[in-house]
Amino acid sequence: MRSPVSRRAAAAAVLAGAAVLATAVPAFAHVTVQPGTAPQGGFPAVAFRVPDESDTASTTKLEVTLPADHPVASVATEAVPGWTATVEKTKLATPLKTDDGDRITEAVSKITWTANAGAKIAPGQFQDFRISLGPLPTDTDKLVFKALQTYDDGTVVRWIDESAPGQAEPQHPAPALTLTKAAAEGASASASGDASGSDSHPAAASASDGSSSSSDSAARTLGIVGIVVGVVGAALGVLGLRRRTGTGS
Repeated sequence: MRSPVSRRAAAAAVLAGAAVLATAVPAFAHVTVQPGTAPQGGFPAVAFRVPDESDTASTTKLEVTLPADHPVASVATEAVPGWTATVEKTKLATPLKTDDGDRITEAVSKITWTANAGAKIAPGQFQDFRISLGPLPTDTDKLVFKALQTYDDGTVVRWIDESAPGQAEPQHPAPALTLTKAAAEGASASASGDASGSDSHPAAASASDGSSSSSDSAARTLGIVGIVVGVVGAALGVLGLRRRTGTGS
């Protein structure tokens, strides 16, 4: 018969494994910008990737606030079947100038995607909401987009916390787009092309970035699974040792 100590050890192992998984899941379920990087001064198309974290409720609304300290002159949304996009604009204190010399006096400040009847992001699913924007600023290395995710049970998750260098990631980090130096990237690509005798391939570089991101996520997932398996295995080892000890006595 299993002793009370053995039962407590088994329960502790299960609780430890559950705790590891509980703290790990949110790290894979953030609202994020895809891809996570873009060149300064560019006109990229990016997507806000929204996973549904709830076990019982579905996502019916996403609100994304664009950074007011670095407004972007041109922003356009891509149609998402079953969803309606509403764009809000704000008058700029300092007008933006285009390459053609035009003055932009207002910029998009907020985009809201609302699910139509019958549309939603169900538990275990995700949805990409794509926008095209530019030119991206050249005086910062990051754009932060604060987002609100609303569920059909009334729950609102506020993805608005900014990550600080050297500190742990907050529980609800705001989606962020890292901006890279366009000139440095161009020079690097040119040097690579001269050395190899062929033109550079931005699409291949993008695919490589995506592969690297996927590899990081996969490695993190395997690491978490390994921790859980290790905890459970250790507990089972303790139980086996106690069983053999009890039998021998």
